[in-house]
Amino acid sequence: MSAAITPDSKGRDDRLPRRVLVVEDDGILAISIEDALRDAGIEDVELTASTEAALESLRREQPDAVVLDVHLADRDDGWAIAELLRGLGPKRPRIVFSTGAPASIPEDIAELGAILAKPYENSALIALLREPRRQGILSRLRGALG
Repeated sequence: MSAAITPDSKGRDDRLPRRVLVVEDDGILAISIEDALRDAGIEDVELTASTEAALESLRREQPDAVVLDVHLADRDDGWAIAELLRGLGPKRPRIVFSTGAPASIPEDIAELGAILAKPYENSALIALLREPRRQGILSRLRGALG
């Protein structure tokens, strides 16, 4: 049984993030992701193609979710952005890793978000963004004890 979709006052699916940062250096893929996010009802989508541009965006405003290509042209460890986001604690943006080599993501970093192996259907990305936020083991333990 699936949960009912609760639209907000603008008819938008309230399970989806309001602001998404897409960090992707393949321009065609980035535009395809942007179109899919907008078609799903996410109006605030920002595209960046490099680690530096992503960091600059994060300094301006924190998104609700980040779609993160882990093998960017300027750095081959795009997960460094995820490491920074981890430091924001439980209020950090949701992370969806996008990669052609899922095994190359260090295990402790991979636990920070969902992983989509390229190529993937944009509908899979939207479905992941609709899912309830996954909690790490420490958050689950705190909740069980508190």
